[in-house]
Amino acid sequence: MVPLLSRSSFKTLGLLVVAALLLLAFALSVAIGSTKIALPATIDSFLRYDPSLNEHVIIRTTRLPRAIYAVLIGGSLAIAGALMQALTRNPLASPGIFGVNAGAVACVVLALKFLPVSSMSQLAWFAFLGAAIASLTVYFLGSLGREGMTPMKVVLAGAAMTALFTSITQGMLVLNESGLQSVLFWLAGSIAGKELSALYPVMPYMLGAGIAALAMAHSVNLIASGEEMAKGLGQRTALVKAGIAVAVVLLAGSSVAVAGAIGFVGLVIPHFARYLVGVDYRWVLPYSAALGGILLLLADIAARFLIMPGEIPLGVMTGLVGGPFFVYIARKGLRAKGGAS
Repeated sequence: MVPLLSRSSFKTLGLLVVAALLLLAFALSVAIGSTKIALPATIDSFLRYDPSLNEHVIIRTTRLPRAIYAVLIGGSLAIAGALMQALTRNPLASPGIFGVNAGAVACVVLALKFLPVSSMSQLAWFAFLGAAIASLTVYFLGSLGREGMTPMKVVLAGAAMTALFTSITQGMLVLNESGLQSVLFWLAGSIAGKELSALYPVMPYMLGAGIAALAMAHSVNLIASGEEMAKGLGQRTALVKAGIAVAVVLLAGSSVAVAGAIGFVGLVIPHFARYLVGVDYRWVLPYSAALGGILLLLADIAARFLIMPGEIPLGVMTGLVGGPFFVYIARKGLRAKGGAS
């Protein structure tokens, strides 16, 4: 009996469903908020924008940019997490857990403290620098020793670097209390009140790194299956690893530059994507991008309503989801290790 759908067709259909859910979440993010705006007025703000109408201004200058931020940042962090998990072969790998976000935040805060920088394009380069320093240091520390890189050593190195960079950030804020409010959102993670123009300087890096990651998906599959196998199949593993590392730095650094440290998206989403489509990164990466956008859109919607008229920082919302998931994955790994011993 011939199956109605091949596995590839089923995954394609699933990706279309996920894309439709992403569009639905995007529409909900634009349509609902603390200010009640009727659906006809929401649609009219796109078809016949009138800057004299307060409802139109809210939709076009507040809610629409916020939804675009959520999609791009959620997708970027999810792809970065998937790449890190493939590179390190560690289910706990993510920009937040391995100190990449903390390194980017620390460099941004240091730049604001000691250098005359203010534009997003300038701050993005410092975020990239901090993300690169954290990534290289964690990879180096996790590879020390006779047995080479192990999941436990990488996690410990990531925790150490996160603590170090967080301490640096907190120290800078203590020295400059008056500047606390200007960098507070980098600590908690937030996309509230963002203008779309602030996203333009980093958008090329996000999109370029995302496209490059999709183009490397076959090589990522081989790296994830083991370095020896990848070399045996003719892969230039050092070049592929460098490409993955650059993509992670650009994706995570761009996200931190515009929204601060939003954690756990890169940890949770790749696991969910692999649950849906298996371990083939040609599917895991696009699924992760869409699912990451959905998660951040829904988290942002919840952040607006849970303590109205106040608002919960987006990084706190993702932490509420990701914290228990991190514990679950860690316990699952320890049980598997204990059963294998």
